[in-house]
Amino acid sequence: MPSSTEPKFKRPDVFAVFQDYPHEIKTKLLLLRKFIFEVANKTKTVGELEETLKWGQPSYLTSQTKAGTTIRIDKVKSGKYDYAMYFNCQTTLIDTFREMFRDEFEYEGNRAILFKTKDKISTEKLKLCISMALTYHLDKRKF
Repeated sequence: MPSSTEPKFKRPDVFAVFQDYPHEIKTKLLLLRKFIFEVANKTKTVGELEETLKWGQPSYLTSQTKAGTTIRIDKVKSGKYDYAMYFNCQTTLIDTFREMFRDEFEYEGNRAILFKTKDKISTEKLKLCISMALTYHLDKRKF
């Protein structure tokens, strides 16, 4: 069960997906989930997040305001990385993250930030990436 500081699950299917992860991966993904909700709650233009499943992965949408693009989180099925935060590959987000944080994160093409369970995450930098995703469409309209 999530701790009291984590948002409660509204959908049993999403909760079930988290329950199926191996413990170490589940712990890391719950932390990413917590960061996503924290950033959304602090960013008034985001509105209430919708937590759902897309392609079987926990996904976070700004359905109410349409301010941002979808963020997905999941374990990495193969390779040297354990879990990831995925972004819409049609956006410029990963390119922007790579420019800002070239040496801070590992990336997969134009769609994901990759993590190993043993590595420490730069929380504030990751939260900035999350914020940029959750406000992507608002920021895009400024130009």
